[in-house]
Amino acid sequence: MESTSKIKIFGKNFQEKKSIRPTYLAEHIYGGTLLAMCSNDFICFYDWVECRLIRRIDVNVKNLYWADSGDLVAIASDASFYILKYNRDVVVSYLESGRAEDEQGVEDAFELLHETNERVRTGIWVGDCFIYNNSSWRLNYCVGGEVTTMFHLDRPMYLLGYLANQSRVYLIDKEFNVMGYTLLLSLIEYKTLVMRGDLERANALLPSIPREHHNSVARFLEARGMIEDALEVAMDPDYRFELAIQLGRLGIAKEIAMEVRSESKWKQLGELAMSSGKLEMAEECMKQAMDLSGLLLLYSSLGDVEGISRLASLAKQQGKNNVAFLCLYMLGKLEDCLQLLVDTDRIPEAALMARSYLPSKVSEITAIWRKDLHKVNPQAAESLADPEEYPNLFDDWQVALSVESKVAGIRGVYPPAEEYAKYSDRSHNNLVEAFRSMQVEEENVTLENGDQSHKAYEQNGEKEDAEEESQEEGVVVDANSTDGAILIIGNEAEEELGVNDEGTPPA
Repeated sequence: MESTSKIKIFGKNFQEKKSIRPTYLAEHIYGGTLLAMCSNDFICFYDWVECRLIRRIDVNVKNLYWADSGDLVAIASDASFYILKYNRDVVVSYLESGRAEDEQGVEDAFELLHETNERVRTGIWVGDCFIYNNSSWRLNYCVGGEVTTMFHLDRPMYLLGYLANQSRVYLIDKEFNVMGYTLLLSLIEYKTLVMRGDLERANALLPSIPREHHNSVARFLEARGMIEDALEVAMDPDYRFELAIQLGRLGIAKEIAMEVRSESKWKQLGELAMSSGKLEMAEECMKQAMDLSGLLLLYSSLGDVEGISRLASLAKQQGKNNVAFLCLYMLGKLEDCLQLLVDTDRIPEAALMARSYLPSKVSEITAIWRKDLHKVNPQAAESLADPEEYPNLFDDWQVALSVESKVAGIRGVYPPAEEYAKYSDRSHNNLVEAFRSMQVEEENVTLENGDQSHKAYEQNGEKEDAEEESQEEGVVVDANSTDGAILIIGNEAEEELGVNDEGTPPA
């Protein structure tokens, strides 16, 4: 460069061959496949023979690196570097066509392959692999847009070159100390072949790469979307498990989980198996992972009574009392639920549950609650009311007892899931209200039957026969009775409580 406005080109014997006067101030010039001149805002590429403009690219260039093949170039700017492919055939075709030269050059002369947001300090090409150190003084290499960190340098160093026969890259520091780092040529060649789509040659080269580098190869393949190939190459069990999960290869994932014996992997595999409809595998995985919540979801969805029963025992052994309680509750084992609450010092909850579901146990639980509460607050303990001592404080107490005895026989009946539609509306039933309504119906029926019998007696003198017929339809209870004996008239109320005409639970 004679000046910023005149560039001279010399041949091998140092004879001037060509000169060019750019229309801009050339701050830097770079050699390589093409002659490059750059100002502060752009770079222009020219052919060496005629100095014709090949392409102008608007970028602030700090350095330029051509690959030995002449097809790839790295342009380094302040904060990024760009990997471009030079389309030689497109340029030759354009120049031979004799078309007028455009101020921007040949439109398709370069193709942007990759952009990386790192500042390059120094760099070299080895095949299609660009080796560089960045502003954080990490030694990296880039193949196919994937950046891999080789080493973290402890001081500023600068790349000297790469010796293929030693598979080492050499750097030098400011004190002229030279350091060498290993970078396998076979690894670079393999990645280069993959990038070019020559998988047959790449697979033939794979055995020459040491096994400790296979995980790096697998991650490169995964980044290229070749997950199945990555699974075959990977060696690390955790990484292979992740790849198998991505591919949905549950069998391979299960084998790996059995090897590493990781609860987290069993749980992850169990969730995937359940979402895939492989329920047997899901059950096995959840057992291995001790995922009791997952098992509860599985068994309750399947209506598996035996599974829920086993899970209740396992949950109690593992101290998972919430899961155990839900299992027992779904099985209708209310007494066991109550005992579990007492055993875990949830006595107030036990008392409330007894009041709602097992009124016959309220007195027993109240006594336990009083005893426990007396340790911290004797006055509060004495204020707890026992229905046996104060029945007037408990609304519909005798009705509640009657409901409990009536439904006790059907709590252990588990209808099949196919009959859900028949039972879906019964979850909203209030049994106490149902018994109340039956009492009112009984009184109304008694009065109606009594009037009819009286009229019949006056008409034909057959009062006793009418009373017997009335008793066959229903047995009437005195409204003032407090013994809790409530008899049902008709079939509608029985169906509401879940019993059939024979007084037994439905099948």
